[in-house]
Amino acid sequence: MAVDTRPAVRAGRFRLLPLGVVFLTVGLSTAVVLPFLSLFLDREVHASPLRVTVFLVVAPLSGVVASALIGRLSDRLPIRRALLVGAALAGVLGAGLTAYVRDYWILLGLTATATALANSLFPQSFAYTRALFDRDDPARAAFGVSLMRTVFSVAWVAGPALAAVLLDVGGFRLVYGMAAVMYALAALVAAFRLEELPLPARPVAADPDGATPGPRGASRLRLALTALTFVLLQCPLTVGVQAMPLFIDTGLHDDPSRAGLVLGLCAALEIPLILGLGALTARVRLRPLILVGGACGVAYYATAALAPSVPFLLFAQPVNALFIAAVSGVGIAYVQDLLPGEPGRATTLFTNTFPIGAMLAGPLLGLSAQVGYRWAYGMSTALCAAGLLVLVLTRPPARAAGSVPVGG
Repeated sequence: MAVDTRPAVRAGRFRLLPLGVVFLTVGLSTAVVLPFLSLFLDREVHASPLRVTVFLVVAPLSGVVASALIGRLSDRLPIRRALLVGAALAGVLGAGLTAYVRDYWILLGLTATATALANSLFPQSFAYTRALFDRDDPARAAFGVSLMRTVFSVAWVAGPALAAVLLDVGGFRLVYGMAAVMYALAALVAAFRLEELPLPARPVAADPDGATPGPRGASRLRLALTALTFVLLQCPLTVGVQAMPLFIDTGLHDDPSRAGLVLGLCAALEIPLILGLGALTARVRLRPLILVGGACGVAYYATAALAPSVPFLLFAQPVNALFIAAVSGVGIAYVQDLLPGEPGRATTLFTNTFPIGAMLAGPLLGLSAQVGYRWAYGMSTALCAAGLLVLVLTRPPARAAGSVPVGG
């Protein structure tokens, strides 16, 4: 007798609204703080350049470690909602204390503990989304992940502007107070509007090349190469954004404030493209979409390296937006497919590639300061090409018989 799954599907869709609120609040809590972190350390904490550097290294590293540990825990016990609530409460503690504390060492300790735990809220929200869709509507799991990624992007479009207003009105105390309120709202929604999900089934997938498979899903070699792919593809995101105003100033001899126009156009195009690619995942496998996105990254950064003017950069932004949408939107679902039944571990593996890539971007920006910022885009072209090559040479593992293919 066939089982009617339509009530479960409707239930999953009904839960998208509170889940969207969680993503919106998580996005706003980070978007109002991170763009002004260096300014906060300089003006409010009066930290030396060395201490600022240490802080900016400890923050992402501790977040990577905490997210990895919590990701594994979330796949072993049916406590994913509880982890969302706990991470949000850690954010309330970290942001709330930062609003008043100005001692460097206390703030560094908060960053390595409470804030690091709060950072796991981002990958765990995506893991919850994937687990919910895998249960209620597996064929649309990749689209659901892309949809929530879009909500997060919307928060980042509005967040920095909101933070600028809060700084003018009440300074950093108000900025971090707003972040604490957003974390508190995320905790309330997760606690009272999201259900605790059971652990998903963990099918075993064999590697087609003969490499030794891991206990579930892709082999360790394939996971390592996939992580390397996304580090190489996401490092240029940091390089390109941070180098843009300096490149416009020294390389194109134009007003550096026009960087806001270039980056703003890219952000505006990115949101509908993430949704569009998410809709395509119901018909097109994920791997070709990411390959096309990686090729767009090579094309964009090569174009930017040769750009003679700011209008030329503006004309190239649709290609850049497609690159970002494919890598940061579809990429999450792609890595989740490599580890079926382990959305926490898979999502953390993907999200950790961005801060690692951002840390690698520092030396490249320093080198660009010496040889010219046009070279920042030349090096980004090489990184995208290398990431694309690794992805081409790294095929996803074959699925076990009876497992449900979602997107590719």
